[in-house]
Amino acid sequence: MSELTLTLIKLGFLAVLWLFVLSAVSVIRSDIFGTKATPAPRQARPKPAAKSRKPSRGVPTKLQVIDGPNMGQSVPLGDAPILLGRGTDAAIRLDDDYVSTRHARFATNGEQWFVEDLGSTNGTYLGSQRITSPIPIGIGIPVRLGKTIVELQK
Repeated sequence: MSELTLTLIKLGFLAVLWLFVLSAVSVIRSDIFGTKATPAPRQARPKPAAKSRKPSRGVPTKLQVIDGPNMGQSVPLGDAPILLGRGTDAAIRLDDDYVSTRHARFATNGEQWFVEDLGSTNGTYLGSQRITSPIPIGIGIPVRLGKTIVELQK
């Protein structure tokens, strides 16, 4: 082989090696700092999902962790969205290895509460159905994030 061919092979190998290193750094950075979530458009109405059980009547007052490593933790509900995940900006910081840094968000439009997956790796589930868009939920409907289960309560 000529010296030019060997030099081109070395440079190609070096370029592939740097692409691998940069992609590994990108994955580590997104795991540590998370990704920016874009807010859902206000005009798009979420489609109702099949509910695993009928919700109780009334207005929910808190979001409670009912199963998983953080069982018993809760946060009072207000008008602000509630972020769940492993990140430091989460309202309930979950110690669950299967939960993303910014995993899911609970938000209200003033009348109804919605749960939205924020592009998590392992997904957010309402019963056995994976959530792909904001879904309305009621009191007592379990929502699974990794090994953690949360629900709205009175």
